[in-house]
Amino acid sequence: MKFALFTRLDSNENNDHIFSVFKSLDKHQLDYDVDSQSFDLISKLDNYNRDFNFSKVEKLSDEYDFVISIGGDGTILRSANEIGELSIPIIGLNKGRLGFLANSPIEIIDSIIEKITNSNYRISERTIIQVEFEGKTKNALNEISISRKNTTTLITIDTKLNDQYLNTYWADGLIISTPTGSTGYSLSNGGSIVSPESNVILLNPIAPHNINMRSLVIPDNSKIKIDIEGSNNINLSLDSRMYSVNSSNQIEISKADFSVKTIKFADDNFYKRLREKLFWGQDMRNKNLKK
Repeated sequence: MKFALFTRLDSNENNDHIFSVFKSLDKHQLDYDVDSQSFDLISKLDNYNRDFNFSKVEKLSDEYDFVISIGGDGTILRSANEIGELSIPIIGLNKGRLGFLANSPIEIIDSIIEKITNSNYRISERTIIQVEFEGKTKNALNEISISRKNTTTLITIDTKLNDQYLNTYWADGLIISTPTGSTGYSLSNGGSIVSPESNVILLNPIAPHNINMRSLVIPDNSKIKIDIEGSNNINLSLDSRMYSVNSSNQIEISKADFSVKTIKFADDNFYKRLREKLFWGQDMRNKNLKK
């Protein structure tokens, strides 16, 4: 069994988290390598132990059984982009920040590794959406967003579903989100929260001029075609990647023919995470009523 580790290191911060994972994998006599962005920095850290034995992940391949993402949701998004169409499951370890994808606390790494080696887990399939523009095809796990660039003017976004006219959004932009991404950018823009294994896509306008425009949930087999009126370039964002696109180009978005696999354990409950992360029910007025 072999693992590829993805994390984000900062020489000015405490990086003990990565070494706790190394020690756990070594204790269980498991092979592992480290992503190229972190590999060169690790050996320069003060608490680096040269007894650790790992190599650099130049490019992910089928030789890896699991990817361990250590950090937050941003690290998982980077891991998912590197995995692409490879069917390598992701184990998300959270360093303590708000995270819906990285849902296992790193403090219980020994328990997590034991569950993995004993096959005490299940795989959750997460929808990937793809966008075609300017002859390119790119993928996103959370969302694809279209927004204005270098202008304070609202943009006009003509939108079709399955070649049928849906709407013309006059707004700062439009978010096209997967269920996984419904707790990300779309949520901060007033969108609905969707259970991550639902077969839907969300369309969520950003600051629309017409306040009656609301988030719309559509089947994930829908083909979305978008035309932007005007001559200015727009920003096209795919998770954490940004592209400048000429507004004269049509943008087509659809569900990809592959998914990202994430590891879930028996004690992992999405609705429990919502309560904990979003502080549902944790209202001081409720506490006063109980006294």
